[in-house]
Amino acid sequence: MATHVNLDALIPREDFEAAADEMVAPASLTTTMKISDLGAENIAYTVLRKPDFQRETANWTPEKVAELVNSFLEGDLIPSVILWRSPSSGSIFVIDGAHRLSALIAWVQDDYGDSHASLRFFDSVIPDEQKKAADATRKLIDATVGSYKKLSAALRNSDTVPKEQLRLARNMHAFAIHLQWVQGEAEKAESSFFRINQKATPIDQTELDMIRARRKPNALAARAFIRAGTGHKYWSGFSGEKKEEIERIAKEVYDLLFKPSLDSPIKTGDLPVAGRGYSADSVRMVFELVNFVNDIHPETWREDREDEGKKRRSRKTVDPSREPLADDVEGDATLKCMRAVRKVATRVSGNLPSSLGLHPAVYFYSATGRFQPAAFLATVELIQDLEKRGKLREFTSMRARFEEFLVEYKYFLNQLVRRYGSLQKSVAPMLAMYQAILNSVHAGRSGNDIVQDLKKLPALEKTIEVLTEEDRKFGPTFSGKTKTAIYLKSALERAERCGICGARLSANSATVDHIVRKQDGGLGTPSNGQLSHPYCNSGFKESGQALLFSAS
Repeated sequence: MATHVNLDALIPREDFEAAADEMVAPASLTTTMKISDLGAENIAYTVLRKPDFQRETANWTPEKVAELVNSFLEGDLIPSVILWRSPSSGSIFVIDGAHRLSALIAWVQDDYGDSHASLRFFDSVIPDEQKKAADATRKLIDATVGSYKKLSAALRNSDTVPKEQLRLARNMHAFAIHLQWVQGEAEKAESSFFRINQKATPIDQTELDMIRARRKPNALAARAFIRAGTGHKYWSGFSGEKKEEIERIAKEVYDLLFKPSLDSPIKTGDLPVAGRGYSADSVRMVFELVNFVNDIHPETWREDREDEGKKRRSRKTVDPSREPLADDVEGDATLKCMRAVRKVATRVSGNLPSSLGLHPAVYFYSATGRFQPAAFLATVELIQDLEKRGKLREFTSMRARFEEFLVEYKYFLNQLVRRYGSLQKSVAPMLAMYQAILNSVHAGRSGNDIVQDLKKLPALEKTIEVLTEEDRKFGPTFSGKTKTAIYLKSALERAERCGICGARLSANSATVDHIVRKQDGGLGTPSNGQLSHPYCNSGFKESGQALLFSAS
């Protein structure tokens, strides 16, 4: 997986403001920007802004950042940066070229997502992946063209620096960034942004949805979760108490979903339940999670629009019984969305008494270690359904057998994703598979019998296929995927088991249980203790089902 550099802190976001009566004449706007204008204390830099709906500036690799800096210093053609000046605030908005401009700012300010502006922007909470990307970028640039500070000093010491370094330093002071300007009111600037950005590198559909729903509670909640309540405060207009709660819940849920950090290659079974927090996949999955948990359907917040001359939606497809999702002005609707997601997250992971403590490697990762967003969403939907029907205790009594099947036939997830695609397209067939497995386990069936039951389902009959090693092609050496599969297989075999239900324990969701209860005279001795899932230790243990299960 490519490492991406997070430059999102370097140009602050701001709402487009309503236009004033007097517009600035085109002749008064400069057509170039010097590299020195991008210093943190320079006036030109301090008025730069991104639209509040600008997608995160975090899609470039270290190599691409270094290549852009090198191209500037060599005088290569770099596309013009397109700007718009707000006539009311005087802020200068980047309509196109935010990544290019941010890469140069990062070089000038020596901040590749881990220093100065970034530390303030992310409240000093910098993910490990972000630190690694920043460090790789800094080292790459230092090894090629040199730091901005080093080149700035070169002209003052021209008799002691290498000729190549002196040449680049002179170029740095001679060359400039070319600018173009959008003229008109805020509405014109916004339409220009969408038109330009859809032609060059099209905006991802989820990003586009979140941009257009940016004032609605589902998008506000998703943005808070994605960055653990740090970064640009899309919720800054709410009251202080609500802002604090939003950031607190966001941090709680982020830690439940994305801690510990996911390292590649995988060499442990101690994995985050929702994959890599620092990725485009996480943005899509979190937004889907917020919408699903809160029963928010696209027709309630998407608007009718034309994109590239094609009608995106038709009012005929809208369910008239669903009320449109309103913009959240006070913050109450956003908090409601976030509390619902927190409830689900604490059910899946963590050490609260309600937590099932689902083992990530069992439920959410393929045999080769790839996180499966659809499997995560399908599992959430399964647990939600079981809870609504009062079936969690029954599930727990069958959980160990259910999970053994999932581990043995883990490649079924890959087969479903290959046929249906990622995320929502695969959620329904995966959910159908999980429910069918539970039904078969409840009926006392196992192994090949369950497989035959699954093949009777229309969504699975031409999809799942039992494989052996003879069915797959292997070279003489272990591939990266095979090595990961071996690590995960070993980790699952060695995983601790819940002393109550017998299923595997996750490192982040284990409690110590009295084998003989305290009320029955049990003592807090090592011999009377066992590890268990939080839910097994609380809601399940005292039930009659737990007693029957223990005796079986």
